[in-house]
Formats: sequence, structure tokens, C-alpha cells
Amino acid sequence: MGKVLGFLEFDRTGFVYRDKKDRVKDYSQVRIFKKVEELQDQGARCMDCGTPFCHNIGCPVENLIPEWNDAVYRGQWKEAYERLEITNNFPEFTGTICPAPCETSCTLSINDAPVAINEIELAIIEKAFEEGWVVPHPPLHETGKTVAVIGGGPAGMAAAEQLRRMGHTVTLFEKDKHVGGLMRYGIPNFKMEKHVIDRRLDLMRQEGINFETGVEIGKDISINYIKDRFDAVLITVGAGAPRNLPVEGRDLKGVHYAMEFLSQSAKRSFSEAVTEEEISAKGKTVLVIGGGDTGSDCVGTSIRQGAKKVYQYEIMPKPQVWDKPWNPVWPEWPRILRVSSSHKEGCEQDWNVNTNSFEGKNGTVTRANLQRVEWVNEDGRFNMKPVEGSEFSLDVDLVLLAMGFVHLEHGPIVTDLNLERDGRGNLVTDNYQTSCEGVFAAGDAMTGASLVVRAINHGRQAAEAVDEYLSK
Repeated sequence: MGKVLGFLEFDRTGFVYRDKKDRVKDYSQVRIFKKVEELQDQGARCMDCGTPFCHNIGCPVENLIPEWNDAVYRGQWKEAYERLEITNNFPEFTGTICPAPCETSCTLSINDAPVAINEIELAIIEKAFEEGWVVPHPPLHETGKTVAVIGGGPAGMAAAEQLRRMGHTVTLFEKDKHVGGLMRYGIPNFKMEKHVIDRRLDLMRQEGINFETGVEIGKDISINYIKDRFDAVLITVGAGAPRNLPVEGRDLKGVHYAMEFLSQSAKRSFSEAVTEEEISAKGKTVLVIGGGDTGSDCVGTSIRQGAKKVYQYEIMPKPQVWDKPWNPVWPEWPRILRVSSSHKEGCEQDWNVNTNSFEGKNGTVTRANLQRVEWVNEDGRFNMKPVEGSEFSLDVDLVLLAMGFVHLEHGPIVTDLNLERDGRGNLVTDNYQTSCEGVFAAGDAMTGASLVVRAINHGRQAAEAVDEYLSK
């Protein structure tokens, strides 16, 4: 697999980014993508390890990573694409925004830097688009069965494509003006430009998938009407209910959910009208509460909008600082400090910080009252304890709550069908079928917020379950 001793001969190559001084002036992609020909040495680093943990532990869609690594090393570009296409509907999405758990489970990660799997994946699919190898795959026969997919994120898109290729008539309903879900409205252009989504949607239309955008099921059309009209329904609406911060002053103007801020910025970037009151970081001191990827996206967007100062505070302890190239908990995902391109653009981060309240003038936030905390192990369970005398305040003009999502929104889709939910508020399923006959669910609506690559995997598996149901 690859070059026999390639992992000893070649070093890993990391991501290359545009110069910081230039990239903060626009919303264009910050990464400089490499051609697949430049990554042959990386393909050569793939070992004949016997048990490819990257494939069966690290990758939710079970990409045939060793196989396309070997093809890249040998210059068999089309073969590499054909192997990649077998398991992943949208490698251009995962190659761009996936955190690459495959790399942390790479066998090389035991004591060395892993193969640059993420870059190889993206380079393969971009090469395939350039060469015209990526073509629509309409079904060879029609089943006469109809399926409604509700939600246009990665799970819905993957399921719709798989179901259509099985021969079913598929209509995907999306409440927003454009398909893509949080990939379009939550992830900034500087991480993934939206023409990447549109390019794929064009192919899906050619395969015969129907898209109904600007249609909110449960509001514009009854979910019961959809259930009666279609032979099967698949719910892929995502985990749309953000985690709130119920403290004094939460209702002040200038305190917003992260997605309110990011979606407005996204809409402006592709000239979609913004009907809500404008949220802008220009000239403001911004506090981002939440230390994950969404918080990082808020940081980068605030900087591009011209923020005066950006803070990012997290209630959890600071992750372990790890500067070695290998994985300290191989083959599992390591909980280590990760510094994004946005953080490198200018941001003051801190951890173990709790928000007690907000203050304001004339109804607008002006100050955040904060306190340091510590996490104490009590009988095997970590509990948060305020540090006495550690209170402090921060003058702010804009607060962005980026604390994740709790579950899907419990609107008419859920209530009108009386769908069973688990203790976390997610839909309960059995082989992707909900408690309502003929109604299925996949992605974050079923699991809670997760990765794009997991959403794609669930969409593919749900499509299999729907097809099995329709074949009875």
C-alpha cells in the first residue's frame, strides 16, 4: 500500500493559508488547495498497516482511504476518484470542512505525523471536477415511489441523492432560499465557498431530484399533507435549537445567538436579502461565548467585519496543549487545544469563565459580568465551582452565544405527528424510522449536533432504510 518505506522517506505536509494581512480583508477561502499531483508523496506515506483504523474507526462513511492513497501515489487519478466516490457523496464538503478524525486514527499517528488524508481527499475530488469525471447518475429504472426529504443540509442532500439513484421520485424541501443548511448559512465563505455547494446541486438536479426551497413544512405546508402525499417522509432538519444562556440581561439588544450573526453574514456574501435587523461587529468590542468551531467562525467573521476587539471565552477548562505530531490517545479523537486560522487572525481566548449577567444602557448591552470557575472531581463526576473573589467585568458592544445546539426544533413537524423523543429531545428511531409509520429521520435531528461527515453517513443509511420500507 503506497511506497513500502514512504512513511520513512517523506514528511507530512500541512495546510497552507493565505497571508493573514490579506485574507482578513475578504471572505474568500483562506486555505490554498494543493493539486493532487503535489500530494503523491503523501499518498506514498500510507503504510500497509493491515488494519486501516482510518477507514473503520476514524471515518464515519468508511472511506476506502488506503486504496485511494495508493492510487494517488501511483498517479492513477481517476482510479482514486472512483474509489472515493463509492462511499462519500460529497468529498468536496468533507475534504474542506471535516476535522478529519481519520487522521487522528491513522496508524502513523501512534508515533509520527499522520498521512495528509484530508488534503488528498479534497485534491482528488477537485481533480475529478476539472477532468469532467464527476457526472450525474440518474437511475436506470423508476420505482414509481415518492419520497419527501425535509431539510437541505448534508444528511438530506446525501439521502436525496441515494434515494434518487435507487429510482425513487425525490422532492427535497428546504425552508431557506437556498439548499445547504448550516454549510451554507452557518459556515463562513472563508472556510467553504458556496459555489462548492451549488456545483453539486446542479448535478443533483440533472439526476432528477426536485428542490422546493423557501418552503417550511409545518408552517407553509402541513406535515400531515406531506405524509399523505408521499409514500415515505425523511426528516433531516438538523439540530436547530441553540443552547441559550438564561442570565440577567440576556434580552438586551446586542446579545445574539451565533447563527443569527453568521447567517446574516452568509446571506450578504451571496446577495440574499436580510430581513432581520442588522447584526454587525464593525467598530465593536465582541465577546464570543463558546470555544468550539462555531465560536471560531464568529471570531473570523467579526474580524472581517471590522471589530475593534474580539474575545472568546469558554466555560470548560483549557484543553491540553499538545505540540507533538502524533496522537496522544491513538486511535481515539484527542481532546487537545486546536488553534484555527481565525484564532491566528487576532483573538483573546480564555477558559474556565462563566457568565453571570449582562448590563446595558438604553436597552443595549454594554457590559458582561463574568467569574472564573474550577471543575472539581466529586465521586467520579466533575462539577463546576465558582472561584470566590474572581468576578470581573468586560465592556462589550456585541455578545455572540456559540454554545452549541441542544436538539431539533420541536415545531409542528414533531408535534403534529407526535413523534417520540429521547431524553435529550432528539427523535427516537428504529433503523431510522420514527415512531410514526413511514416517517424516517436522519442526521442531527436524530443524534443531536455532530459532524458533516456523520450527517452524510446517516443520510446514506437512512436512504437504505427508506428503500427497504418502500420495497415491501
